[in-house]
Amino acid sequence: MEQIHNYMEDAVLRHKLNDLTQKTFGFDFENWVTGGYFEGDYIPYSFMEHGKVVSNVSANRMQFIQNGVTREFIQIGTVMTDKAYQNQGLAKKLMEHVMAQYEGRCDGIYLFSDLGALGFYQKLGFAEGLQYQYRLRERISQNKNYSAFRPATQSDRNRYMDAVRQSEVNSSLEQINKFGLQMFYTADLSNVYYAADIDCFIVLKTEGSTWTLESIVCKQHLPIKEILARLEGEYDRLLLGFSPCREDQNLFDAAPFDGEDDYRLFYRGKALESIEKEKLFFPLLSHA
Repeated sequence: MEQIHNYMEDAVLRHKLNDLTQKTFGFDFENWVTGGYFEGDYIPYSFMEHGKVVSNVSANRMQFIQNGVTREFIQIGTVMTDKAYQNQGLAKKLMEHVMAQYEGRCDGIYLFSDLGALGFYQKLGFAEGLQYQYRLRERISQNKNYSAFRPATQSDRNRYMDAVRQSEVNSSLEQINKFGLQMFYTADLSNVYYAADIDCFIVLKTEGSTWTLESIVCKQHLPIKEILARLEGEYDRLLLGFSPCREDQNLFDAAPFDGEDDYRLFYRGKALESIEKEKLFFPLLSHA
């Protein structure tokens, strides 16, 4: 069995990873890479046998500004093993290899997984973490003197991509190297909106009367009230997919986020204890 890593630009090997990813999670990386959105921060570590990838653990280099402090984290993602190769300890070996590669060279290692994997990650020295999600206390009425956010169109694509690359800090836990992951989720511009008067994009998910503001993408820092005053339409509940800046937190209630029984935060590294202490929330669009 051969161990390989950091091969995303090798089309042959990437297709082998895609085969396992499609079987396990139902997606692949092909359009993301060939579309020019991959920038090297996603690093797969895999076992190969008989010409196919049979197990994988990926390290994602994550750069954040956390309440003014620069953080360098590693986020673990796409942990998977082919059914025919399970119960052989392959994922454990890859996890141990990745931890040996990065611990001491970053501020911490974290991942998201369901509670069914709690025992597995605890044995590897991960602690279960707590995040806080923010909900708007009182609806902010649309200001008719402002231009409302409109759906982004293909003619906005280059402007949007440029804004993602140069986005200013508009949250308490802002990913700096966000281009790859942000475009993984929004390359088709679905849920992306634009306000011309402030040259600002947002990613807004609307599900009935519950709206989730997932991202603010703007080359300048803006009070979140200016963003919310440009939202057109009716909602009963507005959630944030990120942590608001400290000066905006008085507009929101923060509540422990339990992952809605789908996932939990697991982490290694003392610096990551601050996520709970500072009542932070890893941006939804930063999940690998």
